[in-house]
Amino acid sequence: MRPSGPILVAALATAFAAHLLTPIGSLLELRRSDPGLAGMLLEQLRLPRALLAAGYGAVLGIAGAALQATFANPLASPDITGSSSGAALGAVAGAYWFGITDPLVLAAFGAAGAAIALALLLIVAGSRTDAATLLLAGLAIALAAGAGTSLLLALAPSPFAFYDSFEWLMGSFVDRSLPQAAAALVPASFACALLIRRSRALDLMALGEEVVASVGYRPRRLAAEVVALSAIAVGACVSVCGAIGFVGLIAPFLARALTRGHPGQALIPAGAIGALLLLLADLLVRASPAGRSIPVGVVTTALGTPLFIWIVVGMRRGVAS
Repeated sequence: MRPSGPILVAALATAFAAHLLTPIGSLLELRRSDPGLAGMLLEQLRLPRALLAAGYGAVLGIAGAALQATFANPLASPDITGSSSGAALGAVAGAYWFGITDPLVLAAFGAAGAAIALALLLIVAGSRTDAATLLLAGLAIALAAGAGTSLLLALAPSPFAFYDSFEWLMGSFVDRSLPQAAAALVPASFACALLIRRSRALDLMALGEEVVASVGYRPRRLAAEVVALSAIAVGACVSVCGAIGFVGLIAPFLARALTRGHPGQALIPAGAIGALLLLLADLLVRASPAGRSIPVGVVTTALGTPLFIWIVVGMRRGVAS
């Protein structure tokens, strides 16, 4: 393990504990007066929220790193490629048009939406495309999926669909249950584990498709597998927590710095950094004034937009030079 590994693990454990126990004063007071209620508060409210924040962040980090390695492009994150928007469209269709309430079935709808978005990106932009083409294709798919989501909500049988889904669409972990956390994180964990198993092949992808093919991998099949697994992981989480932007961009960017630019080796560090970022972002949301709920996606977007602009400017300078 690199020297930064134990530091990252310690930071992640500390952030998870802080997320679970904060604010600790009210928890200790409740424990003294009613231990059973304090245990219920931890188990039914704080634990699902902490698990989803850490798990969803890890999913975004791993999926973002895998997509960036596949497309050989640092802009290929789940939100910029349109997969998060596609997952939201699938989840809205399942919930408001098919009346699906089972979290696992909703996760399947979200995964299907993300898979369609990523498949369209592969068709439109290809697997080894320049930054401008990827950005434009991803933006077009994300806008189309967003418009489709708005249309489905506007025409939904429930007149309160827009109001009910606003916070979810911007990303939220509020009032989620352990069954919902399991529905999102169990399929996402399997998909991420399979992505990590492909880390060596993704490292070789940086050297070109010919190198990958020379050692027995099939580049097109590998790209399709990464797209499908990323769609399952991201779609399952989006169906429960909504679309959260820029974590899948920031975490791989920082992870590659820890792994000296190796995209495949960056998957696990990117997952840890993504989990840490989303735990800290949700802690910041919980510190907002009472009665003023701020979606966690607003925080991550505010943090990620400057980095996105900096990466684009850096790539532009690199092309110009």
